[in-house]
Amino acid sequence: METLYKDLASRIGLGQSQLISDIWRLIANPEEARLLLALPGNAPALAEKCGLPEHEVAQMLQTLFVKGVAFPSAKTDPPTYKMSRDLVQFHDASILWPDASQEFLDLWQEFMEREWPEVAITFSQMMPRPFTRVIPVGVTIQAKTHILAFEDIKEIVDNAQTISVTKCTCRLTAHKCDKKLEACLQINRGAEYNIARGTGRKLTKEEALEIVRDAEQDGLIHVVMNKQEVDQFICNCCPCCCQTMPILIQRGISVVEPSRFAALVDPETCSSCGTCIERCYFSAITLEEGESASVDQSKCMGCGLCQVTCPTEAISMAEVRPSDFIPQKLFG
Repeated sequence: METLYKDLASRIGLGQSQLISDIWRLIANPEEARLLLALPGNAPALAEKCGLPEHEVAQMLQTLFVKGVAFPSAKTDPPTYKMSRDLVQFHDASILWPDASQEFLDLWQEFMEREWPEVAITFSQMMPRPFTRVIPVGVTIQAKTHILAFEDIKEIVDNAQTISVTKCTCRLTAHKCDKKLEACLQINRGAEYNIARGTGRKLTKEEALEIVRDAEQDGLIHVVMNKQEVDQFICNCCPCCCQTMPILIQRGISVVEPSRFAALVDPETCSSCGTCIERCYFSAITLEEGESASVDQSKCMGCGLCQVTCPTEAISMAEVRPSDFIPQKLFG
């Protein structure tokens, strides 16, 4: 039976991790584990392959879908199911399992604390580009520069067909701050998946923008997949619980890419109050006595959080990277 769960861990590239094997053990019983290892397939084919009644297989697939470890494709009839393709998908989907025990959530956090940093280093070395990127603020205060459609959060929301919100999986397990928990937005396909699974709450566009406004004021950073089409999620990340931000800030592991922008301070209007320094998680802003604040653009992630609360509106966002900095597709 131990082999079953090591095999599942191996499917997502972590067969060496006892913690990942243990997480699989908590979410899938042996029969479900065998079915997952038989994927991809549809219910009739899997029933024949596994020697089980088709109605039992169909019910197990639905259960695994709700658990966030089996994903149906509507391109075939009946649907073809695939298991979690990688660690990130396994993490983000399974933590929202409605019946997840505290033991399950705590085990995920133990993995994030003990093993994830080293795994992230391997990921960052294997990938040509980080798999996520920052989007600058754009609801509370518009950036005073040219922003393209796929980095303008208001336009992304306005153009979305379906929007949902879920609890932040990182804050749900880490509990390191009191930032808003229901803060992860899903767009279009991502929203449809979470609504169908029962883990996402459908939003109007105004409700979504209100969550974004609150996130900007609360010091949360907008993060999306690192490609031009935003059709999966808009995370609102804190610097302490997030998968990517703490290891970037504390260890310099590049699994999230900056936006195309960097903060720019107008020395004529800067009051040297220091508010921006408190808002910057990346140590990109300094303030010398008797001087205005200054920004180290090599450290600035272009999130714009410093701009949101600047009392004299001395901070704007300047383009420092070309429009083709954002790839058309992930790893493209």
